[in-house]
Amino acid sequence: MGIFTGTAKNTGSTEAKKFHSDFGQLLMDGEIIEVGFVVARDTLLFTNKRLILVDIQGISGRQIEYLSIPYGNITKFSVQTGESFDLNAELKIWIGSDTIPLEKKFNKDINVYEVQKVLASHVLR
Repeated sequence: MGIFTGTAKNTGSTEAKKFHSDFGQLLMDGEIIEVGFVVARDTLLFTNKRLILVDIQGISGRQIEYLSIPYGNITKFSVQTGESFDLNAELKIWIGSDTIPLEKKFNKDINVYEVQKVLASHVLR
């Protein structure tokens, strides 16, 4: 599975076609995956309707949770970056009235600012 680290790819790109092939059964009619980010074993999918978090669980990876978050339910989000010697970053997303955010950690292979930019483009419309 590819990693999108630049700007959002169009739906005709090889990476987007791979995401559609792998996760197309999750989509409703008219919904398309605009961009995706692979984070360790998990995947963040930004569609034209919602954010889908694909969480691979367990040692074998056979159990998978698909969390669907409509963009309108995201109340706030933050990015926290490490110091120059610590290349890890963290994205926090607050959903609805939850006081505890959903957290995803990123390593240096993914530009957390690009993820934040895509999220902002959907939430701050």
